[in-house]
Amino acid sequence: MIGVHELPNGLRVVMESIPFVRSVSFGVWVRNGSRNETPEVNGISHFIEHMLFKGTEKRTALEIADVMDAVGGQLNAFTSKEYTCYFTRTLDTHFDVALDVLSDMFFNSKFDQAEIDKERGVILEEISMYEDTPEDLAVDLLQLHTYPQNPLGMSILGTPETISSFTEDKFRSFMKAKYAPKNVVIAIAGKINEQEVLEKITQAFGQYTGEADNCMEFETTYAPGFSLKEKDIEQVHLCMGFPGIKTGIDESYALAAVNTILGGGMSSRLFQKIREQHGLVYSVYSYNASYWDTGIFLVYAALNPTHVQDVLGLIAQEVRGMFTDKINNEQLSKAKEQLKSNFLLSLENAAGRMNSIGRTLLMLNKVITPDELVTKIDAIDLDGFYAVCDKIFKLDQMSLSLVGKKVEGLRHEDLTQAVV
Repeated sequence: MIGVHELPNGLRVVMESIPFVRSVSFGVWVRNGSRNETPEVNGISHFIEHMLFKGTEKRTALEIADVMDAVGGQLNAFTSKEYTCYFTRTLDTHFDVALDVLSDMFFNSKFDQAEIDKERGVILEEISMYEDTPEDLAVDLLQLHTYPQNPLGMSILGTPETISSFTEDKFRSFMKAKYAPKNVVIAIAGKINEQEVLEKITQAFGQYTGEADNCMEFETTYAPGFSLKEKDIEQVHLCMGFPGIKTGIDESYALAAVNTILGGGMSSRLFQKIREQHGLVYSVYSYNASYWDTGIFLVYAALNPTHVQDVLGLIAQEVRGMFTDKINNEQLSKAKEQLKSNFLLSLENAAGRMNSIGRTLLMLNKVITPDELVTKIDAIDLDGFYAVCDKIFKLDQMSLSLVGKKVEGLRHEDLTQAVV
């Protein structure tokens, strides 16, 4: 049973009791990510996430970690383009400890200058590490050129220049504008007494005040882009993009089925054709990156530099094949069963449930239950499947990024010709 409550200050709380487990997953979700930043403060949301672990008025960074370790709990956080989440996972008997620690971090972090300077170095190393991860870099480059002059195209981590400019005053000013009750959802799943937990959350968060800005929620338009980045590595990492589907609409379920068939697993068309039949790649897959107002459908492959045009041609062949070699109801049914299994299996623990109910309430203003999602997947038919294919698979709107050795000598015209 899922319960949704709103405190007088506008903060929302969503809870799901799972009596047969012994754990509780507790998350504080903030509707703020890198797309809510300006270029001048790019990376500040992620930096703030780090700083909340660096000490409060009553605990040092070591004491924060030690308190959670003492009860065998987990404490972590992540920042995306649209939200930040701080979360714990503990035994049900230690929920009070998790609530005390996480609320202390959320409200009382010190932003000590010495800790800021140390963490600045950590994040600069994280940026360097990311530069050495060509798979992620190819996706980032694609989005940078697909959403030009738009915060959605900016890196979550920021740049060395912006990271070096942040101060305590900038952190506090940014948090005041973004971290307000109406932008926050608290999600809890596990072995809980809902009324008791609600009372504890109200006591810890009920006095929370503040007015958030508009979160920079403006419409974002996909634009075909092309980018190359030379790196002295053995493989070329290729990312192809098409206009996708925004989050929370019924078409996204049909697109999930499209993705399953095209590149969502080992039985997918891309994997079977490019890896199994031709042996040209080790890794090839597709997925849809959805945001509140837009989306981008991505195909990724890692390959030998001499095979770039061949692999591009085969990807394009399989995209066109979605229309010429059409699926039947039996194949669609198989894809739907895969979708249902993947989703339901991901929810067989408290952490998965907390993530699901927290994220959907924050971003969609509603909670989608497992039964509702299964109903949506079962409703996918061939007409809906191909309506989505028609909407996204337009080769003349294809975006492309490549990261690897000798890619800067490749011409857009030649690569595009391989796809036509």
